[in-house]
Amino acid sequence: MTTPALRAPAASDGTDGPGSAPSDRLRRELRAVHALVHRDLLRLAAQPAHAALVLFQPVLYLFILGGGLAALIPDSSLGTGYQAYLFPGMLMMTVQAPAIMVGVRLITDRQSGYLRELLMAPVSRPALLLGSCAGGTLVATVQGALLLCLAGTVGLPYDPVLIALLLGGMVLASFTITALSLALAVSLNRPEVFHMLLGLVMMPLMFLSGGFFPLHNLPGWARALADANPLAYGVDLLRGCIALRVPDQAAVGGIDWFGRQPPLLLEAGVLLATGAAALLWAAHRFSRPE
Repeated sequence: MTTPALRAPAASDGTDGPGSAPSDRLRRELRAVHALVHRDLLRLAAQPAHAALVLFQPVLYLFILGGGLAALIPDSSLGTGYQAYLFPGMLMMTVQAPAIMVGVRLITDRQSGYLRELLMAPVSRPALLLGSCAGGTLVATVQGALLLCLAGTVGLPYDPVLIALLLGGMVLASFTITALSLALAVSLNRPEVFHMLLGLVMMPLMFLSGGFFPLHNLPGWARALADANPLAYGVDLLRGCIALRVPDQAAVGGIDWFGRQPPLLLEAGVLLATGAAALLWAAHRFSRPE
């Protein structure tokens, strides 16, 4: 698939040319970012079956696992029913799959030669990486928004403020996971290695996120790993957003800093800082000549 917006004329030496103004260069790079985001949205619209498959596992966990354990786990131990407790973890599971695929796509684009065509455009490499990150973040958030439509089935209200808070939390989580995926992908050349690493770490990270059970039930060494897990901050942020708008639901068993739960804004800041640091490092590696 080509991206015509990137086919702007370039100087023969690969620079912006003598008559180029900084505003012209910024305009080209913004068009490049827009073209890559548009490509990801077109891919999402052209593959509805893939979007449905991404939702299949979280929905299965939510209604089969959640429904089965809801009768066994007392609400008093979680501050809410188990399905409502499970819902933020399933939102995180939904956004992580398309966010991670951005890294896979970067490697396959390099192998197919499509990335080489992109690098010939008169825009900087970090702008191309930013476009991939923005597209992956948007697609992952859209996928999460589809699952968010099922909030009422687990007893959560369709409160506009709550929906906006959860969407904002999913944007932050999607951005962080996408940036981390790109940071890993720029260091690898084979998608098989990428998939192998994901298979080793993603399920443990999901179980250490607090999405399935409270983190305070874990042993001390596992709690230390959970406190460094970006997925745990995403789940905790989403669960805290629900607790803000639903008085009878409490955010229990999440991230614990020295015996206290960090404020939601601080958790959002941790997610944003982690994603920004990963994206900057990926841009630095991506800018090096191959």
